[in-house]
Amino acid sequence: MSSTEQRVAIVTGAARGIGAATAVRLAAEGHAVAVLDLDEAACAGTVEQITEQGGKALAVGCDVSDSAQVETAVARVAEELGAPLVLVNNAGVLRDNLLFKMSDSDWDTVMNVHLRGAFLMSRACQKHMVDAGYGRIVNLSSSSALGNRGQVNYAAAKAGMQGFTKTLAKELGKFGITANAVAPGFIATDMTASTAERVGMGFDDFKAAAATQIPVQRVGEPEDIANAVAFFADEKAGFVSGQVLYVAGGPLN
Repeated sequence: MSSTEQRVAIVTGAARGIGAATAVRLAAEGHAVAVLDLDEAACAGTVEQITEQGGKALAVGCDVSDSAQVETAVARVAEELGAPLVLVNNAGVLRDNLLFKMSDSDWDTVMNVHLRGAFLMSRACQKHMVDAGYGRIVNLSSSSALGNRGQVNYAAAKAGMQGFTKTLAKELGKFGITANAVAPGFIATDMTASTAERVGMGFDDFKAAAATQIPVQRVGEPEDIANAVAFFADEKAGFVSGQVLYVAGGPLN
């Protein structure tokens, strides 16, 4: 992508982990990237990594579950970087617990960040995409969408992301906008480290145990997901829409 064709991408939850790796990868592909997270200051590391590599990035603080904040953030991106034509809905949280222990807040927080956040961000960005006759929306689902003990909230949200994605593909396709989802398996991030801590295991042992259950015999890294997102975000992927790609090191049964 030449500088005259540089498109603007927004990546939510991009201060660390999968979001940060995705922002860096999209910048390397030639996009100007809005690095969006709840705490704007926390985005500094991702922005610095992009700019050190010659890319263009902007840190934006936003609670994706808050409609007013989302509208303000997207308007700021459009003004300072340009119309956002690529959106990666990656922001997420965990509030794991068994059903009988799960609080209303545990359920609502996960639903609000994952599903409401993706809805609000997509609604705000699609206006710019429709005007341009071009857009790429990539949503982060999860292998947990297939069901995972202790994650009834997260599993429901990530399964919902798949239905959300397929519906966006049907509604927005005629405007040159594609919508796809990436569903990671076990990825080594701060989020999975917190899960290891919750179950009382060291993270290295936790990863080693997980790798024995994965056909490729290793856990995933954030860059593995960034690679998949970059494919869906590419101009050349214009005939791929409404798809869910599991990036999990093997088939999931």
